[in-house]
Amino acid sequence: MVRAWLKLCVFAACMVAVPLAAQEVVHALTGTVSAIDKASHSIAVLQDVGGSNTFQELTNPKTRVDFDKKVQATTIAADAFKDDGAYVIVFYYGTDESRTAVAIKNLGSGPFSSTVGTIKKLERGHLLTVQDETGAVQTFKIGSDSVAEGDMGVVDGFRFQAQNGRKVRVVSSVVDGAPTALFIRTM
Repeated sequence: MVRAWLKLCVFAACMVAVPLAAQEVVHALTGTVSAIDKASHSIAVLQDVGGSNTFQELTNPKTRVDFDKKVQATTIAADAFKDDGAYVIVFYYGTDESRTAVAIKNLGSGPFSSTVGTIKKLERGHLLTVQDETGAVQTFKIGSDSVAEGDMGVVDGFRFQAQNGRKVRVVSSVVDGAPTALFIRTM
């Protein structure tokens, strides 16, 4: 018994002595790339919600990030992105004053729609019904390429969770004849 207790104490002491490396939580937003500056390793984006933001590119490959693997597989590393003028989802970590772009997903040529409203119904992994600010109700298909930004960072659209009545912004496009959510962000 004493030996087991001693092993437990030694293990606990080792865990306390070894500093744990923190992971940066990856978030996302949409906008149009307005400038790519390879000299300063930065990307400027005109955000959909107004204003612009400059993101530093991830320069330290050892930085640990909490980034959904399924979403990450559909992106391009920020330092390799070259499509100036593209409409994109920027995946980043940091605060409003200092954001670091980890990856970027080009959404293509569109056309795109943006809807702000409250969730009326979320059929997990299938459909999202939103009542917009005019009172109109819209339903969006959640597809394999849908990305969602929730309270805990970015997840693929099938894993998006939010309560009815929660305010969201949905960027969508018509895919195979149905309005499909490309990006969902809780507000």
